[in-house]
Amino acid sequence: MTIAEHLPEPSNPVGIDGIEFIEFATAQPQALGAVLEKMGFHAVARHRSREVMLYRQGTMNLIVNSNDAAGATPVLSAIALRVRDAAFAHKHSLDLGAWDMPTRASAMELNIPGIHGVGESLIYFVDRYDEFSIYDVDFRAIPTVDPHPPAIGGMHFFGIVQYVGPDRTADWFEFYSQIFGFVPLPDTVRFGIMPKGLLLRSPCSNFFLQLIEPDEIARFGPAEEHLQRIGLGTPDVLATVGLLENRGIEFLTSEKVHSSDRGALTKSTLGSVMFELVHDDPEPPAARK
Repeated sequence: MTIAEHLPEPSNPVGIDGIEFIEFATAQPQALGAVLEKMGFHAVARHRSREVMLYRQGTMNLIVNSNDAAGATPVLSAIALRVRDAAFAHKHSLDLGAWDMPTRASAMELNIPGIHGVGESLIYFVDRYDEFSIYDVDFRAIPTVDPHPPAIGGMHFFGIVQYVGPDRTADWFEFYSQIFGFVPLPDTVRFGIMPKGLLLRSPCSNFFLQLIEPDEIARFGPAEEHLQRIGLGTPDVLATVGLLENRGIEFLTSEKVHSSDRGALTKSTLGSVMFELVHDDPEPPAARK
């Protein structure tokens, strides 16, 4: 019996509406910032009380957190999900067995609820993302910087690749499906250039998770379960590759992994930072279902 045969009717129990931000933790914020700048992100705001920077391009927000860095190598430390009601999403998750994330808010800071994700990562819930956002409270804009820089090649968040332990795919599928309503895609549906793993579609159809077991882990990183890389959608992969190469980004080229009109994978920098480009034409979420 396959995982898909256990699939309930599609639902969106916490009202997920996409990714608000993805966070890196690093003791090398300047070096990581330089990599992100090459990828087209711009530092647009600085946290009021912590060693945290907000980088942005187009609709994408990346947080670089050196306040909570555990080591020199950058790690993907958190995903913030847009939801209709953050308090409800948090309680719903705890009721279904998720582990709570202790609050770290200080005076005059927002308390963003969250739970523990894979490894040491966190999953935040954000319901302030329209006219009044979390950045209006916790961050100071950097003067003279465009707060909404355009995206190179129309890039946008496409998904996250998560490495899981041996025979742990079913466990993580249950976690994401039961708490959030993610649904698996058939094995015949593939995006990008990395064919391995189980693809999960978010209940809002705005992004995907890819769960990959050890054979790929051995090639690109340590064996511990963790968030491994960010997937960026773009309407024209090869054109975007060219634009990024002109900015100094290098892409993997081998017999098995090379840039094509389906996707491309950047070389690892700073020991762990990789981005995957995936062909994705902008379209209404309903069209992806």
